[in-house]
Amino acid sequence: MPILLDRRAFLATTAGFIALHPFSARAQAGQAHLRIMETTDIHVHIYPYDYYADRPVDTVGLARTATLINGIRAESANSILLDNGDFLQGNPMGDYIAYERGMSEGDAHPMITAMNALGFEASVLGNHEFNYGLPFLMNSVAGAHFPVVCANVARETGATPREDKTLVPPYVILERMLTDGAGKSHRIRIGIIGFVPPQIMTWDRRHLEGNVTARDIVETARAWVPQMREEGADIVIALSHSGIGEAEHIDGQENASIPLAGVDGIDAVLTGHHHRVFPGPDYADTPGVDAEAGTIMGKPAVMAGYWGSHMGLIDLMLERDSNGWRIASHTSEARPIYRREEDRSITPLVESDETILASVEEEHEATLEYVRRAVGETDAPLHSYFALVADDPSVQIVSNAQTWYIAQMMQGTEHEGLPVLSAAAPFKAGGRGGPEYYTEVAPGPIAIKNVADLYLYPNTVRAVRITGAQVKEWLERSAGMFNQITPGETDQVLLNPDFPSYNFDVIDGVEYQIDLSQPARYDKSGAVVAPDAHRIVNLTFNGAPIDPAQEFIVATNNYRAGGGGNFPGANPSTVVFEGPDTNRDVIVRYIVEQGTVSPSADANWTFAPMEGTTVLFDTGPAAEAYMDAVDGVSIEAAGDGPDGFARYRIRL
Repeated sequence: MPILLDRRAFLATTAGFIALHPFSARAQAGQAHLRIMETTDIHVHIYPYDYYADRPVDTVGLARTATLINGIRAESANSILLDNGDFLQGNPMGDYIAYERGMSEGDAHPMITAMNALGFEASVLGNHEFNYGLPFLMNSVAGAHFPVVCANVARETGATPREDKTLVPPYVILERMLTDGAGKSHRIRIGIIGFVPPQIMTWDRRHLEGNVTARDIVETARAWVPQMREEGADIVIALSHSGIGEAEHIDGQENASIPLAGVDGIDAVLTGHHHRVFPGPDYADTPGVDAEAGTIMGKPAVMAGYWGSHMGLIDLMLERDSNGWRIASHTSEARPIYRREEDRSITPLVESDETILASVEEEHEATLEYVRRAVGETDAPLHSYFALVADDPSVQIVSNAQTWYIAQMMQGTEHEGLPVLSAAAPFKAGGRGGPEYYTEVAPGPIAIKNVADLYLYPNTVRAVRITGAQVKEWLERSAGMFNQITPGETDQVLLNPDFPSYNFDVIDGVEYQIDLSQPARYDKSGAVVAPDAHRIVNLTFNGAPIDPAQEFIVATNNYRAGGGGNFPGANPSTVVFEGPDTNRDVIVRYIVEQGTVSPSADANWTFAPMEGTTVLFDTGPAAEAYMDAVDGVSIEAAGDGPDGFARYRIRL
């Protein structure tokens, strides 16, 4: 006899390998399964392409995320797609549009074009939307086929947030039709409200001061959410371009998603800004957060990584009664576009959506031309062949750019007037990367893609406030790069092969010597192993011995300032500035502004002299062309090293 299938069984058997979500399987009449999809911090990464390295990659791209989104839509009766901000800036395509092509009234921004093609239904302004100025921002979002909201940025402020004249609408209420478990359609009103860190007033002061004002996120939410409910919103979703930070509300809080989730009337929170993944271990043991269940203050929440690496997904089981819809249950997850294997290789989990690629193909090709073209010039070679044994031009330009940027960011703050130092390390310095793994840019034009050679990682800029004593300890930690050298002996091995080059910080703005006769005070992990040892000698600032009590601002990156490498003085408690920009972006902006850079190393650090002593180190064979131009150290060729390296000698 024939087998009769009900609707749910039919869907389950025709979905192939797609497993029907339990909410869809269980929904009855008057119950509906709503799937909320999130992207966040796309930063103009539409194509799966690294414009800095000038090659395709499998770890980024809205075109890849689009395939996940289309899969959810295909298997769902009810879904909505929302973006959580930071879409206009963050890679060379964004810079190409801003600095090269421009955004006049009526122009189409490729990011908006791609978002229109994918069918986004709302977005919020992220902090990076303000990087290119208000006219650029407003001309860009004018082309959106979806509402862009932000409740806490106002052109004119009133006595309360509800009296503000906001830059864009504070919220929107979307009317949609839901299909319940019995196949019947019902109307639902979905409220979408958005927030951005008020720190935009510092980060983009030159664009915003005198033009807009930013309010506290939680204060603003408490004012607007009741009005959304009064206007008939059945559920309210907060687009929080704000990270998951302190549980307690602090006025002016940058990462306010936890107290925001606690605001009455908010049903779900889409987070971002932190470039992390939630649910997941990144926020394990965070008060107010269930990192496994994906809830903040008991409410469903999600954070979808960055650059299109993930799609955030909140599933709601909604029930309808005489008062409208309410959330009966929920789940959260972040679905990746790739998997990192045990051998660190990358396996893509989806292919690109060709419609999204085609929508911005012209701008992609123009961006490739842009990154391959010079943005400035250098009047000295940029190379890292001797970055571990002498002050180095490739590190120097990074330090120069960081100092330039942080000095601007400190203006108008309580830290203005403090000396600004800069800590930077060589990244491409041979080692396991091989004898060709070095930076080398000839004098002349610098293309944007060359910046990848100068700064490999997508770190963001940070600044810490520390004392002269902590500056010295920071340098002691860096000096673990070297083996202890016996005075008077010849051809001893200089470099500790177990010490990573990215932990060899050079601090510009002070002068110092490294006494190799001393043992390393810190080991490769940052633990004190020789408490009586002091390799850093003759440490001076402005020509005088450094005052241990004097305070300094040190420009660095989020990895170091967050405690990466266990450097004394570099930890979250000393952070006074968390920049919205990557170190790469800062270098590009610095080169553009300078026109021609002169990154010649200033030899602010050297080895302390040791009579009759020589040491050996290995570097790339191409170093020979630059050997005679290294200041502060005497280098000579010493034959071949292993595995294709060249060996050199230093007379201390």
